[in-house]
Amino acid sequence: MLKRAGILFLALVAVGLVGCAHSPQQLSVQPQINKPLNPVARQQPVIVTVQDVRQSKILGTRGGIYPDSSSITISDESINAVRQQVEQGVRQLGFNVVPEGTPNANRLTVGLSELTYTSPKGTSYVTQADISATFAAEARNMNKNYQGRYGSSLQQRFGYAPNQATNTKMVTEVMSDALTRVFQDQQLLQILQQ
Repeated sequence: MLKRAGILFLALVAVGLVGCAHSPQQLSVQPQINKPLNPVARQQPVIVTVQDVRQSKILGTRGGIYPDSSSITISDESINAVRQQVEQGVRQLGFNVVPEGTPNANRLTVGLSELTYTSPKGTSYVTQADISATFAAEARNMNKNYQGRYGSSLQQRFGYAPNQATNTKMVTEVMSDALTRVFQDQQLLQILQQ
């Protein structure tokens, strides 16, 4: 009887420790410009470039007692989704997106420069996630160029570790807000209009 109780106790401890470890997550985010864009251009040609210029592809970790094994990344397709959204936004503003090498075209370069996910370390319970995203953008015409940085952040509290769907939703929301700010910068738009 005592032996059986000991085995049951060990099994419960093992299950408990596994529950404290979080597996890595790769998020497929689909950022969206979340405010309406009014046309300001007259089909001026614009070359659009979108890049992932982060120093590390790891956003952070999901926390827990083994944070090194619970990294969070975004999929390669996520940057393609950003590119599509930027091109769509440029078109909604009334510009004509043209291929690289088009003569007399202005240029818009958008780079994902920061994307972070921070959660408490050293505890088995993930109680909070701090997420931030920053895009850097440069508009260039024949005579001028303009650079700006556009960020957004979110702090969310939890009673349990967020799953992949929840993390995808939160990271998408923060990236969407930061990307929308790019298109609200009137000085950047003026450079593209000239």
